[in-house]
Amino acid sequence: MTFAVAASTSLAAMTWASNETQKTATPYMVADLSDKILYVHGTDSVGMYDISTGKDNYPTPTGSFKIRKLTWNPSWTPPDSKWAAKKKAAGPGDPKNPMKVVKIFFKEPDYYIHGTADVGSLGYSESHGCLRMSADDVMQVGMWVMEHGGQPQEENWFMRLIHSRNEEKVIYLSKPVPIRVQD
Repeated sequence: MTFAVAASTSLAAMTWASNETQKTATPYMVADLSDKILYVHGTDSVGMYDISTGKDNYPTPTGSFKIRKLTWNPSWTPPDSKWAAKKKAAGPGDPKNPMKVVKIFFKEPDYYIHGTADVGSLGYSESHGCLRMSADDVMQVGMWVMEHGGQPQEENWFMRLIHSRNEEKVIYLSKPVPIRVQD
């Protein structure tokens, strides 16, 4: 096996090239809630990313799901929940927006993978049910999901999107990407 560290702030964000016998036919993801790791299985590589999972009062749902939609530069509206009572809505690109650069929906409408500014929470159960990642890592995973979900884009498309963070961009996948969320 050959190891190469991905450009990321996450300690667990690394990829490695597999030999021919380890290749998978269908890309998929596994979120391991006990290890707090998101595994991204491509056709010839695997990525590992640190995640934060739901608190005891707000557990992350387990099961097999399909990612069908992403929102780049998402706005954020506080949910109708006690923990969010004093929170204020934040538009796309707002530094106070807890979603950061992309929301990757795995159980619509309320559960998704998204970025966080609180990278110290990664590896712990600190979310309200979603899977949190560093902003750089969730961008990489979002790009991967689009590529394997039938909506690939050139790198400059993502750079334009990220540098003009004032507008949401919703992407529907033509080939939903499977994700298993397990304890």
